[in-house]
Amino acid sequence: MRKLVHGAGLRYRVDLAPLDTHRRHRADLVFTRAKVAVFVDGCYWHGCPEHHRQPAVNSDYWAAKVSGNRSRDARVTALLADAGWTVLRFWEHEDAAEVAVAIIAAVRGGESA
Repeated sequence: MRKLVHGAGLRYRVDLAPLDTHRRHRADLVFTRAKVAVFVDGCYWHGCPEHHRQPAVNSDYWAAKVSGNRSRDARVTALLADAGWTVLRFWEHEDAAEVAVAIIAAVRGGESA
């Protein structure tokens, strides 16, 4: 996905906090000028409805962990949106070409402003 986005002529920062005031909330790709933050969420850690399977061992711990991750994801998305950022979230299993097309469209749409 990164290779496709780069090949389209877009430049980005990797593993960067879009907001200086919230440095713990790091996006996978950040397009600073267009104010687009891209997160690629892992199926296991973020509870993908299609692929996540609850472990048999320590299931209470892992259920709380994944639920907390999803809550944090929602808070971060809202925080960035309130600050004027476009937030794109994808699952790790999604087709890289389709993800790249969506990212390119969002970034190019934001650069015209």
